[in-house]
Amino acid sequence: MTSSGPSAAILPDGRLHLQHGPIDLVISADGPTEAVDVGFRAAAGRFVSVLNELVDELAVLRRPVDPDSAMSGLIASRMVRAVAPHSHHTFITPMAAVAGAVADEILDVMTASAPLTRAFVNNGGDIAVHLTMPEIAHVRLVGADNTDLGSVTLGGSDAIGGIATSGREGRSLSLGIADSVTVLAAGAAEADAASTLLANAVDLPDHPSITRVPAETLDPDSDLGSRLVTTGCGRLTREEKYLAVSAGIRAAEEMLSNKLIFGAAFFLQGHARTVGNFNRIESGSSDA
Repeated sequence: MTSSGPSAAILPDGRLHLQHGPIDLVISADGPTEAVDVGFRAAAGRFVSVLNELVDELAVLRRPVDPDSAMSGLIASRMVRAVAPHSHHTFITPMAAVAGAVADEILDVMTASAPLTRAFVNNGGDIAVHLTMPEIAHVRLVGADNTDLGSVTLGGSDAIGGIATSGREGRSLSLGIADSVTVLAAGAAEADAASTLLANAVDLPDHPSITRVPAETLDPDSDLGSRLVTTGCGRLTREEKYLAVSAGIRAAEEMLSNKLIFGAAFFLQGHARTVGNFNRIESGSSDA
């Protein structure tokens, strides 16, 4: 491999690190030693072509989703399926699910190749999760400044296969003002798409202390185009924070009722609220 191509390395703690361009995965797995080795080899083998597959269909993936569009790539197809349920009432492109879809694809290849008891594919904080009965995992929640926000316990019987976080302090641009919104869903792609929309929903339109610019001025290639994204948010009153997060809570409750997510946790300037499975946030160490 050249320095600009995909790379694979075992970290000192035994996890697998895969990197190619903007894609950076940290992967852990539990099970018999041979099974973990097979799973890691399968992940590295599948990862070689991931970025090129996405680039080949990038023009379509940056446009508003067409649920009937036929994508040639497996990851692109995952992205479309994850955002399609939301497309009838809001603007969303398949790019809202790209990080989670990559994590899901790599995890599926691993679990299909080896009998792993637990596995986690972490793509910049969007995590695909595999847990067999009676395994559990403690997933740590952190702020953009690495502040400990607690953890949530997942079990093999929960059917939760993905956890993702979005917000204005994350890697991607956001239309809202949430510091972060973390979502539990059936897969990482579904969690990724939902967390993006819920972070957008936490907002106070026209508030004088919130600054915004067209997305394309920050990233000419952004799928958000001329839509205004948040670049700053001054200190809010307790009432303002409650009002902003309430908008996100309402959107999350609708997703819960439609069985699109299992839970969501909202954080805005020290104000935290949860819905669904996230009602059991706790302090402590984490596995992912």
